[in-house]
Amino acid sequence: MTEKKICWGILGTGNIARIFAKGIAESSTGKFFAVASRSLPKAQSFGKEFDVPIQYGSYEELLKDPRVQVVYIALPHVLHASWAIRAANAGKHILCEKPLAVNYPEAQAMVDAARRNDVFLMEAFVYRCHPQTAKLIELLRAKVIGDVRMIQATFSFQADPDFNNRALSNDLGGGGILDVGCYALSIVRLIAGVALGKEYADPLEVYGVGHIGELSHIDEWSIGCLKFPKGILAQVSTGVFLKQENVVRIFGSKGDLFIPSPWVPGGRDPGMTKIFVRKHCEKIVQEIPVETTQGLFSMEADMVANSISIRESPVMTWEDSLGNMRTLDQWRKAVGISYSSDNQQSSV
Repeated sequence: MTEKKICWGILGTGNIARIFAKGIAESSTGKFFAVASRSLPKAQSFGKEFDVPIQYGSYEELLKDPRVQVVYIALPHVLHASWAIRAANAGKHILCEKPLAVNYPEAQAMVDAARRNDVFLMEAFVYRCHPQTAKLIELLRAKVIGDVRMIQATFSFQADPDFNNRALSNDLGGGGILDVGCYALSIVRLIAGVALGKEYADPLEVYGVGHIGELSHIDEWSIGCLKFPKGILAQVSTGVFLKQENVVRIFGSKGDLFIPSPWVPGGRDPGMTKIFVRKHCEKIVQEIPVETTQGLFSMEADMVANSISIRESPVMTWEDSLGNMRTLDQWRKAVGISYSSDNQQSSV
């Protein structure tokens, strides 16, 4: 797949689409070929800004273009499942923004469609593509802090108080748990899994509390508590209406590990990020640098291209995504958050 650049199409023209468009341009494997919006003028404006040859005024038109090989779905959460399934049925490989879907049944329908049509599908947890995450896994396997006992992960932000904002809209699948809590949940499942000698782990028990907005009807801030095998406990904290410290801490039998920039390691551009290790028997905190010469989203684009032949990304498999969605459903249920699509089956 790397000998000839693959042709990307993007569904959507929002902020994350703009960020990923830059990533494609800086990747070594792909080229940004087509963009689609529900508004042709928006698609044309986006295309002009990023020098995209083809612009469409509907998502269907882009999926009908045989020249488009991979589709990046940069749409609101509630549209992920339906358009991913349409893309799979059109024979397109798929990178879908997180969360993969609104709930587990939708996610399972997406995986089934990818399998049925023999296409690639990946949930776009971009931090999984960064070498910092690979270094974290290496440190955990080496037991530099002994046996993992407790994990704390936070991803939260303060949105503008505009209830037309996607993040604050129940109709669009907003709320902290789905929007950014999915990151925190995915990394604690990864850490617990590595600590247990696996790729990821699903919790034995899930509890949650949160604040549901009277006007938004979504979880504006929330905490989840999880119990994994062998006594591993985790706390995940999130919000779309509360700024918190977005970090990951891991406490083990022989020390602790701190990740100050877990979600967008070192920023989106090439550079350096660090993991900090503090052992009980040592006074000095060890700094472990991770340096890159490639931007975060171009790494993601290349990860997709280099994994297409095996249909799944080794850093974010289908079963991992499905496990994350099951746990997100449990967390939402504990808090009392539901969406209209929870009682519907997603299919095309």
